[in-house]
Amino acid sequence: MQAKRSYVSPLREQAAARTRELIVRQATELFAEHGYGRVTVADIAAAAGVAPKTVFASVGSKSDILNRIVDQGVSASGYEHAIRALLEERTPEAVLRALAHGTRIGNEGQFRVHEAIRKALPVHEDGEALWDRATADYRDALHTTARHLHTLVPPPSYPVKETADLLWQWFGPTGWRTLVIESGWSWDRAEEVLYRTALSALR
Repeated sequence: MQAKRSYVSPLREQAAARTRELIVRQATELFAEHGYGRVTVADIAAAAGVAPKTVFASVGSKSDILNRIVDQGVSASGYEHAIRALLEERTPEAVLRALAHGTRIGNEGQFRVHEAIRKALPVHEDGEALWDRATADYRDALHTTARHLHTLVPPPSYPVKETADLLWQWFGPTGWRTLVIESGWSWDRAEEVLYRTALSALR
């Protein structure tokens, strides 16, 4: 006898996906505002308007939610498109201008995600691995940019590895946060100054 196939309702699946999205979005806001260690699953459930058991059934534990935030943040950053466009540029000025703008857009748009991750690091069971996973593609993109800069004229005055490290210092999430959040600069001002700093130093 043929086994009975279970029926999956598209509407139910869509509703479940919306619930997961809402839970992750509310958790991101809570983690960014209060810190991962101070937020409970009950807090997330209340913010999303669901029962705690729904949070566990839909997304999982608090750690599972944070992992999903990291994965969605990397996916939503748009770094692949930005790097493809940057590699089309043929002058150091144009590359650094594109890098300054691209990383500004990514950091501005993903600020709450970055804050949620940053505040989780001191209390997460494996904060170092979490940070590495959250920033691996970002750092790789800056290494790609450094290698591209060294194919142009004039090339940077530092080796490729040091060029990549300097790009991370200027255009990584900590550099943007230092100027915009901690020092109160506008995103526009930070973008312009970081661009000019990199251009001057790499010459």
